[in-house]
Amino acid sequence: MGETMKIRARGVRQNRGIRTTVAALAAVAGVAAAAVPAAATTPASDTPRFLEPAELPPHPTSPWYAGPATAGQPDPLPICVGGALPSISTHRDYWTEYDTSAQQITVEERSEQRAKDFAALLRKDLSGCAKKLMRQDPDITATQKYYGRLNVEEGADVYGIHTVSAWGSSDIGLFSVGRDGRTVTVVRWSQMGTFQHAQVADFKATTVTAVNKLY
Repeated sequence: MGETMKIRARGVRQNRGIRTTVAALAAVAGVAAAAVPAAATTPASDTPRFLEPAELPPHPTSPWYAGPATAGQPDPLPICVGGALPSISTHRDYWTEYDTSAQQITVEERSEQRAKDFAALLRKDLSGCAKKLMRQDPDITATQKYYGRLNVEEGADVYGIHTVSAWGSSDIGLFSVGRDGRTVTVVRWSQMGTFQHAQVADFKATTVTAVNKLY
């Protein structure tokens, strides 16, 4: 476990855009769960591969479902890392029949140095995420933890973000940033709850799988 940072926001400014984004941390996938899971496609050997539903942290009462790998930025953009994602991103969404969702975002850079710099930028954004959320919306109280670095390819770092809103929602999200050569991948898992409900060990295993599967 890493340090826990908790800073309560003060102020009167409202920001409905951020409120909507934070609520998406634990999106209840009622609409998505009704969709028919997309058939998996076999990628070219030089194309980064994405997680399969069974490789995500197990849900106690529901299977995972997945959409196709889609070129471009996710919509809506995920909190913490969304502002840094370039248009060359590729993402895949995952969901259960209940209140748990996940996402993998992969970016292939032109060089290994550019990928290294991009991964560092994402880690910086995640390190300051709780403070930024509360600065943008005083109705949000955010707490974050750093869960350490994983020894896989060029490394992966794992973070947790817990948000509580003035209107009563409580959401927990886990994020990881990993790199293999000139490719960077971000994995996000989220649901309603607190740090107590975070499946950290399972998420770390998922992150290792995601980075190893890139090539």
